[in-house]
Amino acid sequence: MRRREFISLVGGAAAGWPGVARAQPALPVVGFLSPTSAQAYARQSAAFREGLQQAGYREGQNMAIEYRWADNQNDRLPAFAVDLVRRQVTVIASTGLPATLAAKLATPTISIVFQTGFDPVETGLVTGLNRPDGNLTGVTTFALELEPKRLELLRELVPGASAVGVLFNPDTRGSENRLSELYAAARTLGLQLHILHASNERDFDTIFASLGQLKIGALAIGADAFFNSRSEQLAALALRYAVPTIYQFREFVAAGGLVSYGGSLTDAHRLVGVYTGRILKGEKPADLPVQQVTKVELIINLRTAKTFGIAVPPTLLARADEVIE
Repeated sequence: MRRREFISLVGGAAAGWPGVARAQPALPVVGFLSPTSAQAYARQSAAFREGLQQAGYREGQNMAIEYRWADNQNDRLPAFAVDLVRRQVTVIASTGLPATLAAKLATPTISIVFQTGFDPVETGLVTGLNRPDGNLTGVTTFALELEPKRLELLRELVPGASAVGVLFNPDTRGSENRLSELYAAARTLGLQLHILHASNERDFDTIFASLGQLKIGALAIGADAFFNSRSEQLAALALRYAVPTIYQFREFVAAGGLVSYGGSLTDAHRLVGVYTGRILKGEKPADLPVQQVTKVELIINLRTAKTFGIAVPPTLLARADEVIE
């Protein structure tokens, strides 16, 4: 046997030897950065993975996800963001404004796809909705712009309530800008407004127990990622303390809350997943316009209304997108 033929034969056989491993291409990795917890955000993270699947990606098959949960401790987000950058993830998917700001500060190059209720231009995430012009794009529900409307709906549902409370997270950056609009809306409606600060679960029981002493007849829950992750707990407290309460997402009403008015949080996360998949395929954030969850839904829990002795006006029922009976 010629020497060249022998080398070729040995080389071909070596590929099949047990001790010789063929190099496998590394899976692209997505960093998922959230201020909440895995358990509290299970529905939203499932919607995110659904969006990835629509774009052709399945976790563990052709991509991997590195999850970072801050467990409602926003001061942990910057370190988590830096860690994801150090691990050289391909894309960072961030939920809520604090997580997105942490990711933006950590990297000017890695693509970031965000979900937020704030105005992305006003908060400095992007320079424009149609042309984000940077390494960020994402989805907004514009939940904040609807908060005055939620006060109006509460006034319609509970006309006898002269004082209304707003559950408000002071730890969320940019949230203080909303207060002037809320106070203005309350004055227009003839309501006395109480801002109730809550930045952790321990605050909830204290606040709900104080509603009677403050003579608060109805409650609005402010738009915030922390509150989103505790919608079932907040609905249970509203029932226990018999306070008519409005929130932005359907999950709250499905858990027994009275009414919600806003976009779909799960749909927003599904869209984040779709955009993340498109970036994994090679598209650039600057070429992907910020999406807006434009459909706003009014959902009323008629069982809860009856429990509170509230007669929902027929005109309001006619405007509802869904009535839970």
